[in-house]
Amino acid sequence: MSERAPRPDRWDIRKLVILRTLRERGTVTATAQALLMTPSAVSQQLTNLAKQLGVPLLEAQGRRVRLTDAAHLVLVHADAVFAQLECADAELEQHVQGDSGTVRVAAFSTAVPALVVPAVRALRAAHPGITVRVREAEAGQAYELLASGDVDLALSLAVHAPTARDPKFTRVPLLADPLDVALPVGHPLAEEPGLRLADLAGEPWIFGGSGPWSEITIAACEAAGFVPEQAHSAAGWTAILALVEAGMGVALVPRMAAAGRDGVAMCALGADRPVRHVVAAVRKGAEAGATVRRVLEALSP
Repeated sequence: MSERAPRPDRWDIRKLVILRTLRERGTVTATAQALLMTPSAVSQQLTNLAKQLGVPLLEAQGRRVRLTDAAHLVLVHADAVFAQLECADAELEQHVQGDSGTVRVAAFSTAVPALVVPAVRALRAAHPGITVRVREAEAGQAYELLASGDVDLALSLAVHAPTARDPKFTRVPLLADPLDVALPVGHPLAEEPGLRLADLAGEPWIFGGSGPWSEITIAACEAAGFVPEQAHSAAGWTAILALVEAGMGVALVPRMAAAGRDGVAMCALGADRPVRHVVAAVRKGAEAGATVRRVLEALSP
C-alpha cells in the first residue's frame, strides 16, 4: 500500500482564522464584524475550507450554525499551529531586532499606575530599546484585543482571565494583591490590632451595585461569615474613599488602588485577609520573544 503524502495546500491559515473566530464569537454575523468581513464572505470562506479538507465543518442549528466534531478536531491542530507561528514570529523578531521593539499592553485601571508605569520606568533604565504602549481596558476587552493581535500582552484579575486550558493564551501569575479595609479616621476599629473582616459585619458598606468589585466584596464578606449591608453604591475608588472619609461607611480596597486621604485609615486585615490575584496573558507561543519576556519580568514585583 502506498503512503498518502500530506497536502499542505489543504490548510489555509486565513480560513482557519475565520473558523477559530467563529468558535469564539458563536455566530457568522459576530465573526464577520470581528474580522471586518461580510457574513456572506465568512460563509463562503468556510464552505471553501470544508471542501479543501474534505469534511463538513458546520451544521445548521435553527437559524444559526454550530461547529461539527470534525471542525473541533481541525481547531485542536490549528491552535497548535497558531502557537507555533507566534513562537516563530517572536524568535524572528528577536533575531532581527535583538533586545528592542514595541510591546502593546492592555491593563485594567488600577494596574496601570501600580504595575505598568513602574515596569515602564524600569525598562527605560535597563532596556531602553524596548517601547511599551499602554491601553487601559477591562478584562473582556483586553482579551478580545489580545486574541485579535491588537495588543501583545493583557493584564487582568485571575478570576476574569482565560483558564489555563485555553489553547490561545499563556497565563503568567504576577502577584497577589491584598485587600485592605478603608475606615474613617477615628473609627473605633481603626487602631485595632489583628483586625478581622468579621469584626466589620455590623458596619454599613460601600461597593458598586454590580460588576467585579461588587462580586469580590460580597464574596470576601460571605467567606468571613456575613453578608455586607450595602449603604452606598459607588464604583470608582475616588468616590468610594470620599464616602468613607465622610464617615458614611467602610469599604474593601485593593492595596494597588489605595490612594492616601487624610480622613481615611487604611487597615490591613488579619487572618481572614482576602486577596485578589493578578495575571498577565500573551498569545500562546509569544512568550518566546525577548521583548515580551522582558516586559513580563518588569511587571513581576
